[in-house]
Amino acid sequence: MDITTDICVVGAGPAGLTLALLMLRSGARVTVLDRTRSFEREYRGEILQPGAMTLLDRLGVLDGARARGGYELGRFQLVENERLLMDIDYGTLPPPYGFLLSLPQRHLLTELFEACSRYPEFTYLEGCGIRELVREGGAVTGVVCGRGDDRRRITAPVTVAADGRFSRTRRLAGIEQHRLDAFAHDILWFRVPAGGRTDRSVRVHRTGGTPVLIYDSYPDCVQIGWTLPHHGYRRLAEEGVESLRSRIAHAVPDYAEQVLDQVKTLNDLTLLDVFSGYADRWADDGLVLVGDSAHTHSPIGAQGINLALQDAALLHPVLVDALDGGDFGEAALARWVPERRKDIDAVFTLQARQSKAMLGGGSRLAGAVRPLAARALAHTPLYGKILRAIAFGARPITVRSDLFGEAEPLRGEAAGA
Repeated sequence: MDITTDICVVGAGPAGLTLALLMLRSGARVTVLDRTRSFEREYRGEILQPGAMTLLDRLGVLDGARARGGYELGRFQLVENERLLMDIDYGTLPPPYGFLLSLPQRHLLTELFEACSRYPEFTYLEGCGIRELVREGGAVTGVVCGRGDDRRRITAPVTVAADGRFSRTRRLAGIEQHRLDAFAHDILWFRVPAGGRTDRSVRVHRTGGTPVLIYDSYPDCVQIGWTLPHHGYRRLAEEGVESLRSRIAHAVPDYAEQVLDQVKTLNDLTLLDVFSGYADRWADDGLVLVGDSAHTHSPIGAQGINLALQDAALLHPVLVDALDGGDFGEAALARWVPERRKDIDAVFTLQARQSKAMLGGGSRLAGAVRPLAARALAHTPLYGKILRAIAFGARPITVRSDLFGEAEPLRGEAAGA
């Protein structure tokens, strides 16, 4: 059955579902499609910054997501050879968000999805990947998704590409992505049992010249990100899993036993190709890009979800105006982009500096300078400015609740419930 809607969102990630909820609360009809069939899958983006929590709280979904299970992480620390070089205390930020939140992404997505499902104007198509963009007179007027009997045509004046760093929607639109290999490392991610750890912090360990990211992951696990030279995975994989897991165990001695027990094959590891990049355009007639579809980031500083939610909040009033005025041209849909590009440029610059400081070269000179620089930074006004930029972004971004319509439906009042 074909569908006619106001907004078609491709991708049910944090950006797509947050935008869907914002538009539903403003009275729009929204259809979201996603190629997967469940939120019960493996994710690596788990940490929420205070800026993301602020937006989610104002949407009324933060408490429900947290009730599903997560951990407050109070500090971000840089440790080199058991010496604490940097200790960033999130408790110095204004309450009530003086912490990082380690939250399984499935908990966040499930809570957002359930909030959207309370609205009868919400349609969700699972296991329905985008196949085509539909155009009329050059403008995007919808999509075709699914296969065979599940093939659907969705007609909408605005389509939103929220389908990630390798966005198929972006490719179908013929929009180029400019990849920037500005980082010296890729990351191998895996999860092991916590083994009694209750550290409740995010730590970067520099041991033997191999930086490792470690943080508590719900439930009762530790998420470990082992860095390796950019594009160096193939060579390491050719040496075999025994060599690779021995290297990782050496880099994280506190978890060596769990690593050797959990990492049996290369499939037990997830490689994240670390790069940043821009789409050369974030809008077209009838089409707009958000989140990783528009701008891709390093995991340094846990900015991915933060930026995705901020994109949704900034795009929300633009789409409300477009629906009210009937202008779905590129200029109208892109009016939020110039200022947002400045924000993203600032994040790219900050991430590059963080990467160099925390993951950079282990020369004797760098080893001598790093602790001195870290201690000096902690006692300057720049420390607070950097922390606020990491936590909240380049500028305050809020939810335009003045654009919301009637009160949110109570749980169970959605159509068909």
